[in-house]
Amino acid sequence: MTFEELRGKIAIVGADESDEIGEVPNKSTLHLQAEAVRNALQDAGLKLSDVDGLFTAGTPVAVLAEYLGVIPRYYDGTSVGGCSFIVHVGHAMLALYHGLCDVAVVSHGESGRSRVGVFRQSDPPGVPATQFEQPFGPIGAPTLFPMPVARYMKDYGRTVEEFAEVAVNTRKWATLNPRAMMRDPITVDDVLASRMISYPMTLFMCCLVTDAAGALVLVRSDRAQEMRKDPIYVLGVGEGLETHQVAQMRDFRFSQAYQNAGSRAFEMAGVTHDDIDFLELYDAFVHTPIYALEALKFAKPGEALDLVKSGRMAPGGDLPMNTNGGGLSYTHPGMYGMFTMMEAVRQLRGERGEGQVPNAKIGLCHGVGGMFSAGGTAIFTNQRP
Repeated sequence: MTFEELRGKIAIVGADESDEIGEVPNKSTLHLQAEAVRNALQDAGLKLSDVDGLFTAGTPVAVLAEYLGVIPRYYDGTSVGGCSFIVHVGHAMLALYHGLCDVAVVSHGESGRSRVGVFRQSDPPGVPATQFEQPFGPIGAPTLFPMPVARYMKDYGRTVEEFAEVAVNTRKWATLNPRAMMRDPITVDDVLASRMISYPMTLFMCCLVTDAAGALVLVRSDRAQEMRKDPIYVLGVGEGLETHQVAQMRDFRFSQAYQNAGSRAFEMAGVTHDDIDFLELYDAFVHTPIYALEALKFAKPGEALDLVKSGRMAPGGDLPMNTNGGGLSYTHPGMYGMFTMMEAVRQLRGERGEGQVPNAKIGLCHGVGGMFSAGGTAIFTNQRP
């Protein structure tokens, strides 16, 4: 089996979120996730009884199956952090193609802000990070993720002000999204004036913490035409894994996991960078999409910030990025990769209203897992291959 055999053979036929996102203190993680699955199935014109493939992370897959009342023929609980759900699309594609299931649901939900019925746990004592990183102070994403960017800034001569431009660009898109949590326009000065979290990241340079869930429904392409809405085809997927500890990154200025995921997705999709109409890049912090742009080869090393500063990635630009407002301004319940794909589907369906990218045909989603540990890339199209 080659990459070309899989290209376009699987389609997304349902995509939706929980009824509410943002701050939802009256609903648990499982409640939110069940709403998203129900809504995505309704979007596809399918029933819960049709589902025989289940993919999730954060929530144990057996717990979700029990809560939904689903007994899947195939399931996958691969968990590598926020890009897990992009990785799951690749795994679901293989399972569907080989007949291991017929209707696959990929879902994520978390009461990230209200902390109602959450499942996520910290690293166990046996993990090297708890022995060799955490005793020295950095614990959790806000202190671990920003560490490499200091080296990036020093070696490439980039500034905090330039990274603040990423948050400003993303907020411009959020102003066009009625469901975005943060919609007021901001300036570079606003970003820099927000309180310091962990140098060089101020509050507005860090992602939101919200309650939310999302789900995708996938079937084989030969069945996709029967569904309620036009299918979105999976052109290419890729995944990469580098290192669990930030301290063990081979190069603090570059993610090998991102590059491996992206190159595999492009190879499978058979498209070029010029074919991509928009980008949905996981923005846990303002520097993660910058690292993605360079690892995915949309920019040369040290030059991705120039793309943002040029205005090309803002509304009206020719390379839109994070068109829903991203994790910085739209929503971020804990693992954001699901929502990159949700937005891509909406863009390719032409459902984004004021935030719609004109004539969008091909979109790229990319996610980070752990602290630069893993990467997942997916390329979708609304044109049947």
